[in-house]
Amino acid sequence: MPSEPLIVACLCAAWCRTCDAYREVFDAAVDELRTAGHAVNAHWIDIEDEAELVGDLDVETFPTLLVASGDQIRFYGALEPQPETLRRVLRGALEAASGDVAAGAPQAVAALLPRLDG
Repeated sequence: MPSEPLIVACLCAAWCRTCDAYREVFDAAVDELRTAGHAVNAHWIDIEDEAELVGDLDVETFPTLLVASGDQIRFYGALEPQPETLRRVLRGALEAASGDVAAGAPQAVAALLPRLDG
């Protein structure tokens, strides 16, 4: 289990109907982790309403998920909006021992992490 809280951010847009439906799936998955005793710092981010927070990060596909522990990116990318897919990604992030699993993520993703920590 990571020593730092798991940062889980769903990047979406208010006009995206897929994101609307996915919000319940995201919240349920975060609640499951917390119920299991994991520290989770969750964020639902509308990239247009929170453009200043997102900075230079260019999100083209919704929903896009960012999962990190501390400054280590565990997952970054578009995700099929299915509950089991999200659970599998989150389990993998919890099981990752160390190192950036998603080391190829854009620099803007790494720049977003400090703004989400807290």
